[in-house]
Order: sequence, then structure tokens, then C-alpha cells
Amino acid sequence: LDLSNCSLHSVPPGLAEATAAIVLDLTENPLTTLPSGSFLGFIHLQSLAVPLPLECPGGRDAWQEVTADSSSRLCQGQRNPCNTSVELAWPCPENSLCAPDGPGLFQCLCDKPFHGYKCLREGTFPMLLFGGILGTATVSLSLLLWGTQRRKAKTP
Repeated sequence: LDLSNCSLHSVPPGLAEATAAIVLDLTENPLTTLPSGSFLGFIHLQSLAVPLPLECPGGRDAWQEVTADSSSRLCQGQRNPCNTSVELAWPCPENSLCAPDGPGLFQCLCDKPFHGYKCLREGTFPMLLFGGILGTATVSLSLLLWGTQRRKAKTP
């Protein structure tokens, strides 16, 4: 994806839809910063060229090789943050796995059959119990209101 020399002052919001990009060129743009979430989901990105004043997203540790020339910085070979020898600041909770989510970013995915907050709930949502209770409450309340309000209805 070549966005070089497009007079971009900030990362375009539509860039979030290009998560399948492998090569991205942002050089020759007056960009001042790269917001931390700009490359969320870019797990396939292997080569990123940014203007020289900017650092590679995720820092030097997120890339295998970072080179700079007179006008641009080239970040190559995105590293998997889950396979580092450095201990993660926020490790994934029990019953979950770490998965890459862009340069220097990761997400925690729950193992089956766990789900919910911090992967603490096991099994599936009790749909039958929920539907039964909701249906019973709805029918009961409807009958109660019909019975109490029936006397106020006028018959023709």
C-alpha cells in the first residue's frame, strides 16, 4: 500500500481497514505522530516505511530490522510479541493464549470452552434457562396487566 507523498498530516481513519497489508509506505508525508492504535490488527505487516522523524510503531523491539536513510525509516520483519524472552507487562490470564495484534501489540484469546471477563466463565451461555425465565416473566406480567386493566376497557 503506497501512501507516500499524499500530504497526510495524520494517519487516515480508513487505514484501519487495510489490516491485510504486507508492505506500507508512509514516507514523504508531514506526519508528526503515529497514534499507538494506528496499526492495531496489522499482523501481516512485514515492511513499513515512515518519515525519518517518526519511530517505528511498537518501538525497535517490535521489528527485526530498523534502518534509516536521509529521509525515511524502514521497519522490517514484524516480531511476534508473544514469543519474546522478555516477560510481558500484562501477561494473559489463565485459560487464555497470547496472539499478535500488530507491531508491538498483542491480544489474549480465551481457550475453549472458556469465555467472558478474564476467561473465567466456562461452558456456553445458558440460552434455555434465560429464555424460559424471560418468557415466564413476560407472560405473567402480561396476564397480570390484562386482568387488572380489563375493567377499564370500554366495550362497544
